[in-house]
Amino acid sequence: MKKKLLSVLLTAAMAATMMTGCGNSASTSADAGDTAASGTVYKVGIVQYVDDASLNQIEKAIEDELTAKGKELGVTFDFADYTYNGQADSSTLNQIATDLIAENVDVIVPIATPTAMIMQAATEDNQIPVVFSAVSDPLTAGLVDSLEAPGSNITGTSDAFNTDTLMDLMFAANPDIQSVGLLYNKSEDASTAAIAAAKAYCDAKGVTYVEKTGTNNDEVSLAADALVAAGVDAIFTPTDNTIMTAELAIYEKFIAAGIPHYTGADSFALNGAFCGFGVNYVDLGTATADMVVDILVNGADPATTPVQTMSNGIATVNTETAAAIGLDYSSFAGLCDSVNEIETAEEFE
Repeated sequence: MKKKLLSVLLTAAMAATMMTGCGNSASTSADAGDTAASGTVYKVGIVQYVDDASLNQIEKAIEDELTAKGKELGVTFDFADYTYNGQADSSTLNQIATDLIAENVDVIVPIATPTAMIMQAATEDNQIPVVFSAVSDPLTAGLVDSLEAPGSNITGTSDAFNTDTLMDLMFAANPDIQSVGLLYNKSEDASTAAIAAAKAYCDAKGVTYVEKTGTNNDEVSLAADALVAAGVDAIFTPTDNTIMTAELAIYEKFIAAGIPHYTGADSFALNGAFCGFGVNYVDLGTATADMVVDILVNGADPATTPVQTMSNGIATVNTETAAAIGLDYSSFAGLCDSVNEIETAEEFE
């Protein structure tokens, strides 16, 4: 399966064509609500926000499940020619949306909140179904009317994050924390609610916090340096894709300073952070693919298909980092569903 990056702009003629036939490549083969006819081919556009370990896990799980379901149902979910990576660039993502509409896809699957927001805006007029994955807060992002009834052409899966539980883990490992660093990208909607919750948690405990933000790797590296210089006792980052892509470049700064980095996904821990907390992203991707199948094959309506939230209680600890900073995490076991151990790597095996 090849990943495509944007290469050419669409012509005006192609744009005109797309408006007359979008989203209907499989509609003549199977009526809504009926089981698809054997041999039906569905065009599935998959759009990843940026390369990082968690998002890569999700994409692979979506593709694996679509392939398995296609064999089971006797249909084809064609995603190989419609899979893109926006590389965290909004202009690229907008052009990808235009391309997918021109390619007459039957559904668009955006991975991560910024991608979902752009794909939603692009499909308001043509109403191509959108099934997002890994959107932490679909309501705050303005993607859905409610989790139970999204209300338009969009639904999906959420990796909604429990900030208080992760903060509980932080203080269980070190009850004497006096200052917490908050490291995130203030432009990412996925971070907004979690950062507000972390501030409220610290306020309730009488603990100070220091905010540092960045929108790219260089800015994140400077923000990490500033938090080390501020002498914070621990650092919190929610499910923030910008910090995730920079983790491999900053984790050693925190280790050298003896500061544990608590984060909102296991991929952070894979890339060197002390602890990642949240959902199983393979399960999330599989559930996303199952929703795609339900909409395309069974005629389910995205407007009335509830957003799925996943079990959010898995703590993943980087054992190399834990040993390097000398932090005991044995207390985590009684505060979350499970504790997984991992060593530093770039990608999941």
